[in-house]
Amino acid sequence: MMAEQTPATEFPTRIGKVATRELIAHGYTRYDHLAEVSAKELLRIHGVGPKAIRILEAELALRGKCFADQATSE
Repeated sequence: MMAEQTPATEFPTRIGKVATRELIAHGYTRYDHLAEVSAKELLRIHGVGPKAIRILEAELALRGKCFADQATSE
């Protein structure tokens, strides 16, 4: 039996299947998409909880990005 793959997204599987599925359903499939919304907005999505936000926040930081509500103007 082959493992289920989610090629439609670049998010890590450790955020959870429900969070991944719901992010895709809401049109978020890339880190660039997440950088355009706030963490608070994402928390409103079913299945996306604090753990998923922490993981995604760390992944964004590795890419030099952040959630929209964390961006600072310089």
